[in-house]
Amino acid sequence: MTTTTNKPTIIIDGSKGEGGGQVLRTALSLSMLLNQPIEIKNIRAGRKKPGLKRQHLTCVLAAQQICDAQVTGAELNSQHITFAPNSVQAGNYEFKIGTAGSTVLVCQTILLPLALSGKASKVKLQGGTHNGMSPSLTFLERSFMPALKSMGLNCEITTHKLGFFPAGGGSWQIDISPLASLKPCQFEQPGAELETQQSNCHSLSIIAGVRDSVANREIKAAQSLLGWSAANTEIDRAKAFGNGNSFHLSVGQGMQVAMFEQIGELGLSAERVAGRTVKALQHYLKSGAAVEEHLADQLLLPIALAGGGSFTTSALSSHTTTNINVIAQLSGIQIKTQQLNELLWKVYLD
Repeated sequence: MTTTTNKPTIIIDGSKGEGGGQVLRTALSLSMLLNQPIEIKNIRAGRKKPGLKRQHLTCVLAAQQICDAQVTGAELNSQHITFAPNSVQAGNYEFKIGTAGSTVLVCQTILLPLALSGKASKVKLQGGTHNGMSPSLTFLERSFMPALKSMGLNCEITTHKLGFFPAGGGSWQIDISPLASLKPCQFEQPGAELETQQSNCHSLSIIAGVRDSVANREIKAAQSLLGWSAANTEIDRAKAFGNGNSFHLSVGQGMQVAMFEQIGELGLSAERVAGRTVKALQHYLKSGAAVEEHLADQLLLPIALAGGGSFTTSALSSHTTTNINVIAQLSGIQIKTQQLNELLWKVYLD
């Protein structure tokens, strides 16, 4: 195994920009990919409860395990860590969060380092899959992974059971095929043109321990608000550790799918769940963007690693701008942004 290099440690201020966990995850990924020692201060300083929570700690420990890193500060509520990586080793891994924290975000922290390590890997994860505070496992499987497939990365996801907030307890596995390098992506036109948006719109209601009538009401309300009675619909009566409901609307096809989602909550009617999801979809459609804002944030690191690519997006969130800055600080790669009109941005790397 390659030992840690003599590169000087790069110090990252976790309070900058949106001040959340994205700084930590991107920094860990790039540290492993570049074999670059890092020190992160003020971790999640922008949050009401700063420092490493169970999900973030699992990200650190997962990263440490796959590259045998030398780490300090890896404990709950810590706001300061050092991370000195060795070479990433492909293999079979299992990570358990122990709460409803996002297994998807843990996966994304280690996904590209493992994919580019030269050999296949298998990762099992336990914890939250649909918690309403981060992209869900459904989003990962149906939107993010197809986009990465267009860049050459092939993965297979196997879901054993879902984990809704607050119970957690989800269990799933990702099989990662190795690749030598990522190809640049080009997502500048919507995945479904105006005249075909209706036929390419898909509504999905996931229910676990929840009546079918809830799913049917969500789908009916979304169809009514959109005026798309012919849209494809699906009810997934999922196996889960606890009860839960998640509603999804997606538009596009193939490797370019924009997805919008809303978790069902006590006191929140099925009609309001659908209404919030429809509102987000309508804003995206009005913008004419190719990529919605959550996927935009997650495509930044792949574009940097590919050495090129571009996409248009409906919003330039604080997550996105913070992520761009962290990538620049650690790698020197300058991802550019250009506002095309009131509703549309272009993000690109020449």
